[in-house]
Amino acid sequence: MIEPPAPPRLVFRALGPGLAGATALTLVHEGARRVLKHPPRMDVLGMRSLKKGIRFFGGEPARDRQLHRQTLAADLVSNGLFFSLVALGRPKRPYLRGAVLGLLAGLGAVVLPPKLGLGRAPSQARPSTSLLTVAWYTLGGLVAARATRRLMARSELLRPLGRPVG
Repeated sequence: MIEPPAPPRLVFRALGPGLAGATALTLVHEGARRVLKHPPRMDVLGMRSLKKGIRFFGGEPARDRQLHRQTLAADLVSNGLFFSLVALGRPKRPYLRGAVLGLLAGLGAVVLPPKLGLGRAPSQARPSTSLLTVAWYTLGGLVAARATRRLMARSELLRPLGRPVG
């Protein structure tokens, strides 16, 4: 059975947990990039895809640090929107939704770049690189699930006399 779309207020509230998951993912990627010898370089894939998109529309992409900043912002927005799906499902099992969505995003980040013409090295340089990519996206999904759970608990406290919130 197809569920009706969520009310706009619920969709807007789902952005918070999504942004929490995206922020966790970005912080782990950026931290590992500075510490590990062979980290997953999803930032490189992001820069490649951003350059490709800007050139497709006839623009000239930024260079170096500015391009990296633009890529981080785009990653936060796109991953935030994706991870907000964790908060849009039924109230039961947000951790399962977060884990599955994170796992799927991680697998997509490993498998899709070569098929999209973005190269293979940053997410597939070594087996450990692929494994870390999947693990970190799964972590992002689980952080979004935790934020969703906290949001639901807070909504329960604010709900007046059993009336639904949203």
